[in-house]
Amino acid sequence: MENIKLRVKDLQKIYPANGRKDKEVVALRDINLEVMESEFVVMVGPSGCGKSTLINIIGGLEDATEGEVQIDGKDVVGPGADRGMVFQGYSLFPWLTVQKNIEFGLKMKKVPKEERAKIAKEFIDLVGLTGFENSLPKQLSGGMKQRVAIARTLANHPQVLLMDEPFGALDAQTRVVMQELLAKISRETKNTILFITHDIDEAILLADRIYVMSRRPGTIREVMDVNIEGERNHEMLVKPEFLEMKRKIMEMLWQESQDAAMGK
Repeated sequence: MENIKLRVKDLQKIYPANGRKDKEVVALRDINLEVMESEFVVMVGPSGCGKSTLINIIGGLEDATEGEVQIDGKDVVGPGADRGMVFQGYSLFPWLTVQKNIEFGLKMKKVPKEERAKIAKEFIDLVGLTGFENSLPKQLSGGMKQRVAIARTLANHPQVLLMDEPFGALDAQTRVVMQELLAKISRETKNTILFITHDIDEAILLADRIYVMSRRPGTIREVMDVNIEGERNHEMLVKPEFLEMKRKIMEMLWQESQDAAMGK
């Protein structure tokens, strides 16, 4: 039986609006999901459905109102080294080189200097930044900065990698390049990944399994396995199986938007 690396059970998040309890906003309702060890799971849904709220709760950056989040069967009670997070913003230290940015977390863990350098080189090679070790962030393109952010997170060997719209700020061409790179990294490292996006093509290209969320209050509307043969690259985007899955997800999200517009 496969190991469940991440489990979310009966999770709810309710915000008081303007501090008045009679005006509560239910952001997430009855969220149940599982991510198996080495599985790449993507969550897709309409804007405002609570995707980022959910990943922040899993990352320990925000508390749930009800429910449980567990990593390897242990309750999440705050941020921890077992989870690594990559956001749309790169959050790099502008005064540190590529290598020093990647080494930063290792240095905080008091990993010896030579070992830090060895680990950093490994991940610099993995994300295709060999030759840019001594460059500063201001000398890098957006895609290259995000490669540094991914390498820095992976270098700390998290149990689960949480990614919230990491390619959302990139141009379309760079975004496809980064998607293919991440798919390659996922195959090679076998990391457990939970990835948030609103881009349906991106979701299908990357995922082993997709959770489709409803509009707010966010719930799990559908769970879909992605069983498409071949390499995870741009050629996949025109396969009949890909287009059929895209059509199904688009219909679900269109129905959500229609129901929202009609106040259902």
